[in-house]
Amino acid sequence: MKENELKSAQDEQDARLRERALLARAVPGDRLMLADATLLAALEGSRALTPNERQALSASPLTLRRFRQLSLERHAAAQAPQAANDPIWAGSSGMLRAAASATMLESLATDDNCWTLHFLPAGEGEGWQVILSLSAEAPFAARLLRERVMVRVIDGGGAIVLQGRLDADGEYECSWPFATAPAHHFQMYGAGFAVEPVAP
Repeated sequence: MKENELKSAQDEQDARLRERALLARAVPGDRLMLADATLLAALEGSRALTPNERQALSASPLTLRRFRQLSLERHAAAQAPQAANDPIWAGSSGMLRAAASATMLESLATDDNCWTLHFLPAGEGEGWQVILSLSAEAPFAARLLRERVMVRVIDGGGAIVLQGRLDADGEYECSWPFATAPAHHFQMYGAGFAVEPVAP
């Protein structure tokens, strides 16, 4: 029995190492190869990926990371308790689209359209200001503003872009903390970002 348990643990560890190796690969010119709707349909089992789509997924680390993120979000949503009158918010995520990476980045929105990051030049050679704004239409907006929840934004590598409490208008502003311009910075770290609550 112990031998079987050890083999199972070893197999699981090997699978995780293979997954990390796939996600960490650098492919020149990599971009999102499949739409979110296609990836979500595969996760939900409503439509299987075609052979060409499976090949595109396995060849693109960026698309693989997106697929993994959608899978984690779907799992978290299924596990989170939610009262009808008190929407629970556990985090939102988004991606830098290929078109945005080629120009000066002005804004990024999360996939649920509840949060937007705005980027403003701070002045000649002075970097950027970044503003996080919460949509008034977000189902959890009233609760977050009432409870003055602390939030943070992290890039695809886990580094903190900003962290603080929203003001009465649902915004938080600070200086862009990196030397690299926003579009290039997000592109270097998998093109993803997330807004999440900070535990008290």
